[in-house]
Amino acid sequence: MSSPFLPSFSRRRLAILLAAGLAPILSATAQDWPARPVTLVVPFPAGGGTDVVVRVLQPALQKALGQPVVVDNRGGAGGTIGSGLVAKAKPDGYTIGVATTSTHAVSAAVYKRLPYDPVNDFVYAGFIGTSSYVLVAHPSLKAIDLKSFLAAVNAKPEGVNYASVGAGTVSHLLGEKFKSVVKVPLLHVPYRGAAPAYTDLLGGQVQFLFDNPVGLAAYIRSGQMKAIAATAPNALLVGVPTFAQAGIAGFDQSLWYGFTFPKATPPAIVERFNTELNKVLTDRTVMAELAAKGVNATPGTPEAMQRAVSHDVPFWGSIARTAGVVPE
Repeated sequence: MSSPFLPSFSRRRLAILLAAGLAPILSATAQDWPARPVTLVVPFPAGGGTDVVVRVLQPALQKALGQPVVVDNRGGAGGTIGSGLVAKAKPDGYTIGVATTSTHAVSAAVYKRLPYDPVNDFVYAGFIGTSSYVLVAHPSLKAIDLKSFLAAVNAKPEGVNYASVGAGTVSHLLGEKFKSVVKVPLLHVPYRGAAPAYTDLLGGQVQFLFDNPVGLAAYIRSGQMKAIAATAPNALLVGVPTFAQAGIAGFDQSLWYGFTFPKATPPAIVERFNTELNKVLTDRTVMAELAAKGVNATPGTPEAMQRAVSHDVPFWGSIARTAGVVPE
């Protein structure tokens, strides 16, 4: 018979007995996982850089886990809608979120009300990789390097439109930060993901964009966009100088990609996923495919990713304040 008035030693004994009884159940749940298809929630539309990276991993993860791995694109609000869905999902290991610097660090600096707490509402499962950013411009600016790009932009007293892949993304913050090095107004035009932003840049409705080279490389090679400068060297940007090399300091930020589970997901499931993920990321074929997309595979522990998020939230908050970004 249970009662709130049981002596304290009895309650302790009961807690121990309950824990002992539940332990095999939790262990069995983790051991049997996954017993059905797993969903990867990509918080950006299909065709963008994050989606491309995840689809490189999908077949290998499916093989490693022994169950179908379904990619579910839930774009909007700079990736915060899809990330919010993951935060509120059942913590049974069958809903896994794809996180980026934008969705789980920058977002906290540019949104007054997020549908999740980046630090406390997730269990971080490990990095996928990192990628630099590149500033690309519409050919109408006739820029061949950063110096001529700045001259072309500053020659437009009416101002210049720049795109981002979403409000509250690194793409957005780098554009806002860039305002400090130009003499004319810059108008931010946010899009619901990379694909529509690329379309309007190709059409000349906006004049430049910061984004990862993953989805931009083909347009750069074809001459439809001009790569001006990158935040760091990248295999897809051979011959493109970094901002530091071009004489502008402070533009050295990169983007990380990783996986998250909803808070309270059993640790054994997270560890199992991390083990399989690291095996995938050290596979030479997968590493080569990611490198071909401009991404450096980054195997690691869940703890390392958790620490990175805890560091990056205040870091990007500082950048947002310096750039004068007002939370929306």
